[in-house]
Amino acid sequence: MEQFYTIQGEGYNTGRAAYFIRLGGCDVGCHWCDVKESWDADAHPRQSVEQLVEAVLAHPGREVVITGGEPLMHDLGPLTAALRAAGCRTWLETSGAHPLSGTWDWVCLSPKKFKAPLPEVMAAAHELKVVVFNSHDFAWAESHAALVPAHTRLYLQPEWSRAARMTPELVEYVKRHPRWQVSLQTHKYLDIP
Repeated sequence: MEQFYTIQGEGYNTGRAAYFIRLGGCDVGCHWCDVKESWDADAHPRQSVEQLVEAVLAHPGREVVITGGEPLMHDLGPLTAALRAAGCRTWLETSGAHPLSGTWDWVCLSPKKFKAPLPEVMAAAHELKVVVFNSHDFAWAESHAALVPAHTRLYLQPEWSRAARMTPELVEYVKRHPRWQVSLQTHKYLDIP
């Protein structure tokens, strides 16, 4: 759907330069999704793995975020193999609703209520990032934290349109439950993609 070089704005890798490859196609259907234009994979031109790697290598950073839409709707093995052969580190952002493919240096699992993550993706998660839309999401986050490995980093992130309302509650929750950390969409505060 799109690709760009920017600063990772969320989760564990916040603040690091990264090249984003946003793949078209998503069947999860979050009503608050901020990239609904990504949902229809056929609405976006196809590019070869070679073209994508060439675009990445035009920039100095070697961290590459594969996101969507829902990137695991695609077989990501050929893309991650080519990126790693070119000296890049591969980071995945996924809802976990489709089978895991590709080779990853970092897996950010951001589960959605509309389509449950698969156990194999939960087991591979380096980071669990739960978007908090309302107060009920804290219990939902805990139910997912109980299913990921003990080493998985846990993040709560206020949904952007509800940040003013939910951030104070989220902060208090993290203070009471310090195994969680706050993730903010810092790229939106910085006004960058």
